[in-house]
Amino acid sequence: MAKQSIFGRISQLAKANINALLDQAEDPQKMLDQMVRDYKANITEAESAVAQTIGNLRMLEDDYNEDVKNAQDWGSKALAASRKADEFRSAGNPADAQKFDNLAKVALQRQISSENEARAAQPNIAAQTDVVDKLKTGLQQMNGKLSELASKRNELIARSKTAAAQSQVHDALKSIDIMDPTSEVSRFEEKIRREEAKVRGQNELAASSLDAQFNSLEDLGEQTEVEARLAALKAGGSPAPAAITAADHIDEAEFDSL
Repeated sequence: MAKQSIFGRISQLAKANINALLDQAEDPQKMLDQMVRDYKANITEAESAVAQTIGNLRMLEDDYNEDVKNAQDWGSKALAASRKADEFRSAGNPADAQKFDNLAKVALQRQISSENEARAAQPNIAAQTDVVDKLKTGLQQMNGKLSELASKRNELIARSKTAAAQSQVHDALKSIDIMDPTSEVSRFEEKIRREEAKVRGQNELAASSLDAQFNSLEDLGEQTEVEARLAALKAGGSPAPAAITAADHIDEAEFDSL
């Protein structure tokens, strides 16, 4: 009963502490460290309770041993008193003989009383011894569980760090996924494409404007030539002939009509 009471209370306390930590959802390493500390504290409390139980057992054993010793002592005193009574009886002194016989009876009564007390303590001592043995075994198991918890703590922390690192790598890879239209690279690429398209448009516009300028210059040059020849005719001179191309050919019939 004592074993169940001690370890039951400690087990409930441990579960309460662990559940509270899980509910808080703290950093895994801090949470596991706290679990180890709480379990160590529970073991310390259990050790104190077991030590008290062992102490109680040792007191029972001391009382038992004292009762056994007292029974032996009273037995020795009863034997000595009986022999003394026999000596007085042999010497013809019945009064003193009766006196020592009475003392022997008293010693025997006390011997019986001590034996009864020792006998009554035996079942309790046996039960307490069994409890102490189980408590010691329980403590050994708790210390074994503590070692397992410490090892598991190291394993879980390593796994937690690995998972965190993998998550960071995954996030980093995702952030530079060029196939992802929402990634930074894709946004930069789209911006550059727009700038390139703008430059192409500007180039086309500039080229169109340049052609128009050259055409304008050609028309201006032809008009200048015509004006120069007309001025020469009016001045009575002969205009310098220019090379006539197919584009410059004039129908002779137009001159016949003049």
